[in-house]
Amino acid sequence: MPLALLLDRRQPLHFIGVGGIGMSALAGILAERGYNITGSDPKDHAVLDQLRRLGVRVFREQSAATIDAIRSGISTAPHVVISSAVPETNLELMAARRAGLAICHRSDVLAALINAQPSIAVAGSHGKTTTSSLIASLLVATHHDPTAVIGGIVPAFGSNGRHGKGRLLVAEADESDGSLVKFHAALGVITNVELDHTDHYPDLEALITTLQRFAGRCSQVLANHDCPVLRERFNAQHWWSITQSEGLSFAAIASEVRGDGSTAAFFEDGTQVGTIEVPLPGLHNLSNLTAAMAACRLEGVSFAELRLAVGQLRPPGRRFDYRGSWHKRLVVDDYAHHPSEVAATMAMARLMVTSGTSPLPTPPQRLLAVFQPHRYSRTAQFLEGFAAALDRADAVVLAPLYSAGETPIAGINSEALAEAIRARNPDLTVSVANSPDQLTALVAGESQPGDLVLAMGAGDINALWERLNRLEVLDTTLPLLAA
Repeated sequence: MPLALLLDRRQPLHFIGVGGIGMSALAGILAERGYNITGSDPKDHAVLDQLRRLGVRVFREQSAATIDAIRSGISTAPHVVISSAVPETNLELMAARRAGLAICHRSDVLAALINAQPSIAVAGSHGKTTTSSLIASLLVATHHDPTAVIGGIVPAFGSNGRHGKGRLLVAEADESDGSLVKFHAALGVITNVELDHTDHYPDLEALITTLQRFAGRCSQVLANHDCPVLRERFNAQHWWSITQSEGLSFAAIASEVRGDGSTAAFFEDGTQVGTIEVPLPGLHNLSNLTAAMAACRLEGVSFAELRLAVGQLRPPGRRFDYRGSWHKRLVVDDYAHHPSEVAATMAMARLMVTSGTSPLPTPPQRLLAVFQPHRYSRTAQFLEGFAAALDRADAVVLAPLYSAGETPIAGINSEALAEAIRARNPDLTVSVANSPDQLTALVAGESQPGDLVLAMGAGDINALWERLNRLEVLDTTLPLLAA
């Protein structure tokens, strides 16, 4: 289907799985731009209410009846939008195909938006959501009114999508299925390159090739000089770093790193232009912010404006997301699901424990890591990497592996990961849950007042906070809660 048709307001669009983090952003933006948008999603959550307020008609049932309903009373047959999460066996998709409706991928819709106006597209193995969120937040704070399509909830505008009236669009360019090669961005930002999504990429070389194709379709590229793969295999017009400033377009060199943030000198073309106070802890977040500021500077936003705006920044949802205090335990939810992401998040949390400084209400005294392995393929590929990242905790609780629909691999499960951790650190307490209820009980029993309970993973581990709050507290069964 020609992409131009997706930008025709006379063409209705129907999203199967409209509540998904990528789908809902697109549906909301298009609805605000005056498109006829419908969608279906069997789950009921807040994002669907937000879409309904924008005029999107949402069906709870994914069946042939929904396809019949969206075709009724309109003269132009709707195009159906799917994501990679929608299987070919989906009854609604099968009905759409039988009806002869045009089917397109969400990346085609995103490409149409990106290609229609000056856009900043953020790609890379890690940090995409945070970096794109920070770029959008800085542009909002400096009154540039961007449109944004982000893979997480952005605190600056309380959503994963934003319809702006400014000239720029900011988008997260997901590499998981290779579809980002469709995008023609004015500025491509590449955070780093490391093998992931082994269900799609057979090796690192395949991922590099895909990201090189993405870079080749961007008018300019801004890349992370601290990533050896980018440095050696990519050509970029602009580079940033948090380790050196000489010979690079942008750099931020930290003079102080704390559990609640950092202080850094900001450089442009090797010359210091000022100092920034970064409210986001962790060196990985300093790198994300440096990229975001660099992208904004390339778009003409003044350093003085950006320096003021930095103080307002907050991470996107599920990126070290403080959920609350449960019986004096500080519960944090994080999307980390690759060894490098887990290691960076663990290092940041450990610094909070050792430094006595933290963005949390009180500095944590101990670190309890709660991790849910995501996909059999990823766990098999990175078993030792996960073990190395997790053994920095004071105690570890593992949730049952979240398959994401993958076929099991013999010998790959949470117990296998536990054994790998114990082999590295025999003195570390590692517990394995066989159900969500047992996970909740183990977290309650293994944790202590003053702990940072850090729940990490891309599956349903984010429900831990709600499960803890539903737990009936009985001192006879959970004696630690009386402490």
